[in-house]
This record gives sequence, C-alpha cells and structure tokens, in this order.
Amino acid sequence: MTDSPNLQTAILASGCFWCTEAVFENVKGVHKVESGYIGGEVASPSYAQVCTGRTGHAEAVRLTFDPSVIPYKDVLGIFFATHDPTQLNRQGHDVGTQYRSAVFYQSEAEKAEVQAFIDDLSAQHVYDRAIVTTLEPASQFYVAEDYHQQYFANNPTQPYCAAVITPKVIKFRKSYSQYLSA
Repeated sequence: MTDSPNLQTAILASGCFWCTEAVFENVKGVHKVESGYIGGEVASPSYAQVCTGRTGHAEAVRLTFDPSVIPYKDVLGIFFATHDPTQLNRQGHDVGTQYRSAVFYQSEAEKAEVQAFIDDLSAQHVYDRAIVTTLEPASQFYVAEDYHQQYFANNPTQPYCAAVITPKVIKFRKSYSQYLSA
C-alpha cells in the first residue's frame, strides 16, 4: 500500500484496543491500524500505567484510511456496530475509564459529523439505552508497545482472544462482508 495525500485518520476507543484493531485490520480502504493510548495526562504512558485507570488515557486505535474507498461515515458505522456504546467506562468485563467509548475528533467538522451520527442512531432507537460515547478533542496519540500491535492476528488462541475477540470478528465478518478486503 502506498501513501496517498487523500488518506485520513480516525482515532476511536471502544474498550480493549485488541478488539477494535482486529475488526478494522481487514477493512477495505483501511491502510493502517495502530493500537495506542490517548486522552490522558501522562506523557508516553506504558500499558501497565494505563491499566491502572489513573492516567486518564483510553485504549484506542488510530486508523489511516482512504475515504474514497470507505467514507468516514462507514468507519463510524463499523465502530458503533462492533461495541456497546451504551456502557459507561467499560466493555464487557473490561472496566475503567481506559475502556471508555470515545471518538477523538481532529476538527470541528469531524466533531459535528460524529455528533450527527450519534443523534441519528439515537433518533432511530438503535440501542435500548442512551449512547454514552464521548467526543473528545484529539491529543497526543501514543503508539502502544510492539506486542500490542496486531495482537489478535499474532495470538488467536490466547484465551481472551478466543473468548472475546473471535466472536466479535466473526459477527463483523458476517454482518459487514462488503467491507472486507480481499
């Protein structure tokens, strides 16, 4: 894949970054997925620090994508469909602010687009409870340690991966096959 001046980035947090990364790894138009930390007060935090919940960071992914192949609205659709945006500071058994549902916007236009998307989901009553996904201005994104990158691809039989990520990826592939890269 070559770099294109038309590529965009999106920074999304939806619980464990391993899950989010696994979903977006094989999406058409997504050129790069990086797991990392954003939204906290500690410079260059480690995984151990973020896991304490005291740094303010969220586990997140930074996607680099081609909007002519997958528009931002479709990135948001996948994001909201592959986690529970009604759970405050948790996803399943992962609990703490580091597991919050958040979109880290990079412009006021992006913020408005995400808010309109959330408002539309709410108006359609897609979820039984209120969406608690936060909209936070993008700050320094710290790429996570190397062993977190492509974690699911490298550790598919690890118990967390098998129990939590595999069903999520299977559901995504069945429901969104049109987004899968060849």
